[in-house]
Amino acid sequence: MSHNFMNGFSFANGLTVKNRIVMSPMTTMTSFYNGMVTSDEIAYYAKRAGGPGMIISGVANVSDSGKGFEGELSVASDEMIPGLAKIASALHQNGTRAILQIFHAGRKSNSEILRGNKPVSASAIAASYPAGSETPRALTGSEIEQIIADFGQATRRAVQAGFDGVELHGANTYLLQQFFSLNSNQRTDQWGGNRDQRMKFALAVINSVKNAVSSVSRPFVIGYRLSPEEIETPGIRLEDSLYFAEKIRDLVDYIHISMGSYRRTSLNDKRDVEPILQKFAKITSGHTPLIGVGSVELPADADNVLALGTDFVALGRELLREPQWVQKIAADDEDSIRTRISPSDMAELAIPSVMQVYLSESFKSVMHFTTDTNTKQDYRNQVAPMEGFEKKL
Repeated sequence: MSHNFMNGFSFANGLTVKNRIVMSPMTTMTSFYNGMVTSDEIAYYAKRAGGPGMIISGVANVSDSGKGFEGELSVASDEMIPGLAKIASALHQNGTRAILQIFHAGRKSNSEILRGNKPVSASAIAASYPAGSETPRALTGSEIEQIIADFGQATRRAVQAGFDGVELHGANTYLLQQFFSLNSNQRTDQWGGNRDQRMKFALAVINSVKNAVSSVSRPFVIGYRLSPEEIETPGIRLEDSLYFAEKIRDLVDYIHISMGSYRRTSLNDKRDVEPILQKFAKITSGHTPLIGVGSVELPADADNVLALGTDFVALGRELLREPQWVQKIAADDEDSIRTRISPSDMAELAIPSVMQVYLSESFKSVMHFTTDTNTKQDYRNQVAPMEGFEKKL
């Protein structure tokens, strides 16, 4: 059976992608204490390379103050480039494009992870999730300018390491989202205020990253990932995110939505039954490619995502269970695709040991373990753990 997602794609800047399947960024918790790459990470990525058109790495912090959890990648110094180059090389098997996701965790960290330093954010307001989150320190103006510059430097390092692009992680309540949200940004200076003023940080980061690649001689894409809604009050609503997407759609090479089900409708307005992806596709169409995501397991799911108006389909957990997903479809062997995973098979699937524990504890409800007797969860009308609600180890 033929599927449109197996067709290639060309970005406006000339970067070509062999198919429309993207591996979502997923936390491995496997880097060294200082963010350097481990051999387990390289093996994990190599196992999944070759099939998807693009693979987006697990997130890498751009600043030491931006570390959000243990075992996190770093791109905060030039010392990280050799290890990151090994990841890029592993991902490039059989023409797969390699994208490095970069971020600053902001208040989604704590002083233990930051080795005694207080987490920082737009304002000194603790996150509602997880419960008991540490109250951050509000960033100074000069610190904000430094973090903006750090994103640019991180992008330069991604270029040097051989990646084909970077994705700005503006989703899952990390710092880029914190500046846009009234829940976490109640500043009274140039970085806070009304909706347009709260966008200034994200726009400055995008500009910093674009400047970093302005003289790069090869095609290099800049993507932006965002969460459609927050459930906190005050907080980001769909109208805000659609407005945000409209403002950045001509500034980035793609927009990537973060949510647990591609069928999702508004979490805050139950009367609104239009799929969220369809709403964003109306905004991005004719301007920038859209990556849809959310519990895609079978080829029919991927077909449905494209039918909503997206240009790419992202798979996360399914590529943990079935690294050969794309290859099996290409070989007309769809019936053999695994949508469940045995805990006994995780090592064989090159899932690092720490990540195995993380999946078994923080993501047990969404992994479809063969040993799990609980009812499969549907995240069409509720947030999923991977949207910033999971408990890091």
